[in-house]
Amino acid sequence: MSPWKSDYVTVNKLKLHYTRTGRDKQPLILAHGVTDDGLCWTTIAKALAPDYDVVMVDARGHGRSDAPKSGYGPASHAKDMMGLITNLNLQHPILLGHSMGAMTTLAFAGAYPDVPRAILLEDPPPWWVMNTASAEAAARRTELQTWMEGIKRKTHKELVNEQRASAPTWSNAEIERWADSKQRFSPNVIEVFNARNDSSVDWQKLPPQIKCPALLITADPAHGSLVTKDGAAALKSLIQQLKIAHIPGAGHSIRHDQLEAYLHAAQTFLAKL
Repeated sequence: MSPWKSDYVTVNKLKLHYTRTGRDKQPLILAHGVTDDGLCWTTIAKALAPDYDVVMVDARGHGRSDAPKSGYGPASHAKDMMGLITNLNLQHPILLGHSMGAMTTLAFAGAYPDVPRAILLEDPPPWWVMNTASAEAAARRTELQTWMEGIKRKTHKELVNEQRASAPTWSNAEIERWADSKQRFSPNVIEVFNARNDSSVDWQKLPPQIKCPALLITADPAHGSLVTKDGAAALKSLIQQLKIAHIPGAGHSIRHDQLEAYLHAAQTFLAKL
């Protein structure tokens, strides 16, 4: 870890923290999910660092980045991403995002179609097929808010023990990093579940604007993943060049549940660029 650089950029009047593995290679930005932070990507970064300049950014309100009271929707996150890319002078970066970070990646690639070299999406919330005004969506937002509030009341030891019990395939290092991130994120992040964010982007019009190669990595809804087979097909109808890699036996955190299969899918896609 020591050769990696930890630093800040000022973007949209915020200080965003990032960790970077090295220069003079194809830049690859890793965008984490809600309540995680950049270092939750450490295992993936180590695997990709020999071939890529990997940048693990802490989204606003997460990790060591500033935590404003608002601006937690995908459109704001995409603007933050553009600011990071501009500040670091990253040329045509590849973006890999998980969950919230995958929606940031989608929004970014649609808003700035000439910037990314390629995008990879790990189990994004399928807003392109969801009725965000439905009672079901509202109940889901309330459930997630309650979950987030509960996390902030737990000690690091409690978080580690509970995650170890619920995710026995995760390594101890992954669990420790996951628990660390839960103690660092700001309570302001709960704004991400504001209903305004669900409709801040037109998820039917934006994806067809994406020009670059794209990969959607899916898993099993029975294990907790969000994108169903029909949801994946619906996204492909909006992004014609989209490739889909399904990894069985994994839930929402696909890379933690099935690391080898995840890396194979990602590296196979990247090798063809």
